[in-house]
Order: sequence, then C-alpha cells, then structure tokens
Amino acid sequence: MPSNIPAASGEGGGVRSVQRAFGILSLLTEDRRTLTIREVVDETGLAKTTALRLLQTLEHMGLLWATPRGFTAGPALWRWAHLARSAWELPPETVQLMRELGARHRETVNLYVPRDVRRICIAQQESPQPLRHVVRVGDELPLWAGASSKVLLTQAPERLLVRVARSSPYGEAHVATLRAWIGQAARDGYAASHGEREPGLSAVAVPVNGGTRASAAALTLSGPTVRFTEDRVRKFAADLREAAERMSERGFDHPLT
Repeated sequence: MPSNIPAASGEGGGVRSVQRAFGILSLLTEDRRTLTIREVVDETGLAKTTALRLLQTLEHMGLLWATPRGFTAGPALWRWAHLARSAWELPPETVQLMRELGARHRETVNLYVPRDVRRICIAQQESPQPLRHVVRVGDELPLWAGASSKVLLTQAPERLLVRVARSSPYGEAHVATLRAWIGQAARDGYAASHGEREPGLSAVAVPVNGGTRASAAALTLSGPTVRFTEDRVRKFAADLREAAERMSERGFDHPLT
C-alpha cells in the first residue's frame, strides 16, 4: 500500500487499514453519490484525522474524487468496473432466457453461485409486479436456507454442510435438516422454499450444470408466498428446468464456478 495510508504496526494493522479504506468506499451507493468527511466519521467511527488520511489516499489512487460537495467515485474505478464486467457478464443467450422466464411468470428471476457458506446473486430480472422479491446483483445471502441453497449444496462435502449449519441461527444441529432438504432436491430435480429465510417469501430453484460440477449455479423464481401455490410451483420448476438445460448446453462458465 502507499506510504500515506495511516501508519499501523504489524501485519494486522495493515490489514485493518485496507479494511477501513474499502469500508469507506462501500458507503457510496446509487442513492448517495458523494461522501463528506463528517459522514465518513459518523458512519465508520474513525477519528477525523484517520478518516481524512484514508480519504486522501483513496483520492491519490484515483478511487475517490474530491468535489465541492464531498468525495465521489474516482476514475480509477472505471478500469476495475470494466474488468469486473468482462469477467462476470453473462452470455446474451442466458440473459434472454432469464428475461423470458420473468415475462412469462411475472416473478423475479435470479441466478446464484456458491461461495463458501454463502451464495452470490450474479444476475437478476425483476418481477414487474408491485409486490415482489428483489436482491441486488452482488448481494451475498446465506446457504443455510432457501431453494437455491438446496440445489447448490446437492454434492457438498460433509465438512461444508457443518460449516453452513454453524453459520445458521440453529447451529450445527441444522445439518440434519440440510441433509433432508438436499436429498429431497436431488430426488425431485428442483427445490422449493416457503418462509425459511424471510416470512412470506417463497422460491423455486433448479441447478445449472457447468464443467465438471453438478451444480455450478442455481436458477430461481421468487416472490410472495401467497402466489406460490402448489400448481404454480410445479409449473415454475418445469420451466426453470428447461431454461437451465439450455444454459448448460451452451456452457455455463463463471469466475466462481
């Protein structure tokens, strides 16, 4: 790191400085495009001098840009954004399949990939209905519940199931429930969930195969439980399977798969 990052003794201090710097960057959102020093101090708990040194370092690296209203995203992020987009962008055919699913069923379509004890949303087509389920691309959700988790964990080793269970509100005893869910998903070829992670939220998921992995990703439809009747769940599962097979035939490749 550049020498003008706040001084810290030892490796732990250096890691802490990096975490603080990225913590500041994460305060920027679509709704908040600029940050003042006061906002950074109030929301991070950093001393004003520390916050200012970090802001100046980020500006020096081009990751932030000083304006009369505060600090905003800097031009150096364009390069990172381009690299991320080229690595994570899905093939047009996959995006079109998700759009067709969303238009046909009027529910939110998501594509998740596993990462350790969590799953990451890498693509989404929002439902057009006022009452809908929406996550942001890049959001990380837990693997201890939800339809997509059940298909992503289908061939998970025991040690991973234990870690996933420990990350849940139920502790290691949740392993038995995970095994039962996974077994049911493997037999049915799809998984459904109703209010497991959030009350009133339901989802249906199927695996998307890629390379040598049986479940490189999970393709899902999600929305309010009241709309996920037994008949609709079966219809969702059939259409999801067809779309997932077409994705797999084209070859599903992704940085996390």
